Amino acid sequence: MTTIRHFIGGADAGETTRTLPVYNPATGEAHRQVAAASAEEVEQAIATAKAAAPGWRSSTLIKRADVFFRLRQILAERTDELAAIVTSEHGKVLSDAAGEVSRGIENVEFAAGLLHHLKGERAEQVSRGVDVHSVKQPVGVVACITPFNFPVMVPLWMVASAIACGNTVVLKPSEKDPSAAIWMAKAFQEAGLPDGVLNIVNGDKEAVDTLLDSKDIGAVSFVGSTPIAKSIYERAAANGKRVQALGGAKNHMVVMPDADLDGAAAAAVSAAYGSAGERCMAVSVLVAVGDIADDLIEGIRSRIGELRIGAGTDSSSEMGPLITREHRDKVASYVTGAAAEGATVVVDGTQKSFDGDGFFTGVSLLDNVRPGMKVYEDEIFGPVLSVVRVDSYSDAVELINANPYGNGTAIFTRDGGTARQFEFDIEVGMVGVNVPIPVPVGAFSFGGWKNSLFGDAHIYGPESIAFYTRSKVVTTRWPDHTPAQVDLGFPSNH
Repeated sequence: MTTIRHFIGGADAGETTRTLPVYNPATGEAHRQVAAASAEEVEQAIATAKAAAPGWRSSTLIKRADVFFRLRQILAERTDELAAIVTSEHGKVLSDAAGEVSRGIENVEFAAGLLHHLKGERAEQVSRGVDVHSVKQPVGVVACITPFNFPVMVPLWMVASAIACGNTVVLKPSEKDPSAAIWMAKAFQEAGLPDGVLNIVNGDKEAVDTLLDSKDIGAVSFVGSTPIAKSIYERAAANGKRVQALGGAKNHMVVMPDADLDGAAAAAVSAAYGSAGERCMAVSVLVAVGDIADDLIEGIRSRIGELRIGAGTDSSSEMGPLITREHRDKVASYVTGAAAEGATVVVDGTQKSFDGDGFFTGVSLLDNVRPGMKVYEDEIFGPVLSVVRVDSYSDAVELINANPYGNGTAIFTRDGGTARQFEFDIEVGMVGVNVPIPVPVGAFSFGGWKNSLFGDAHIYGPESIAFYTRSKVVTTRWPDHTPAQVDLGFPSNH
């Protein structure tokens, strides 16, 4: 069985005394194993990153940019190869995996513009003969801890920006699908990144805790569930680190009575069930305003019957399996529990049968869901769509703003005034207007509000540059021919 090791200082590294299984979700087979890093091995990676930091920080911006231009070419030319690795360990269909690579490339392209992103500011003659300028300097060694659901895109969201800013990185990918991270580290190396700038440690809580507690880690980036994000934020911040910890979501899609119901139904199916619902921007609650719910539900139900669920390697598959057997069973429990709490089970995907031992489930559709039900309150992270019926636009806004999550939301309407008011009223970080999954393009930043984000900085884009750098302000005066005088007063700009 293939063992996935760590990548430290430009080479495979680490003992294999403790390993964790890596499954192919389509077959249920543990087809690989990954080494679980000890605290000592994580410290080795941190020390390697620390040793590489002075050299990388002193590298020219043009040289750094050249790495990203080369990396973009490698990723574009070998997308199919990387997508196949993702599918083999995550289970998502190949087209979805290739789309993930494409969205990761967006931030590589953004990072290639570092010559512009790292510009400071200058003010001349702030006082007689005195000038002031600011510069952006790297934090140092950065830890990036990434989730299983996007093993390419999220690491590139973090790592590309961190490295572009002159930091060195220790990346801890999910132990459920770690191979993509190793592949990308070697692609960075091929693109000309010096050894030690990007290091990979695999493992579980022991590896994470070591990163959070290390005095040599200056900043921590994390994406995962809200309870873990909160814990990561509190522990890392208590240790004096800069932290961005993105948590979970409960994304609502509002459909107004004037919306194109056919288009809204198609969008809901795509947004709720794509990637088996294992994405923090998935729509999990459909808010039907007025008397449109019955027609909308029928439009969704008719499309559900046509969905093709199967192995991600099958070109006819539109949805693959869930990541683990345990997660599949947990998702199924929400559907059963919803019925017990009074929701109407329109489509029960948990009853759909599949050949083999893969971690498959069908998609589920629930009606008459209300706040307070477990299926409404929790982030399910699976192919379950709940319908909540409300009477008015104001009821929809009140429902969403009362939710503890604030990651993404969308409204479907033909009325520009309603859409503009929704954008103004809603307390959510990312908003779509007739766009069900409003993930910003790479020139903007990604992140939610409330319990969907712990820390002040969103991920990738302009906010990532601020997060991965420290601003330094320099005030200068050069000697002139004016006789020096003693002045005991506070420095004045007049």
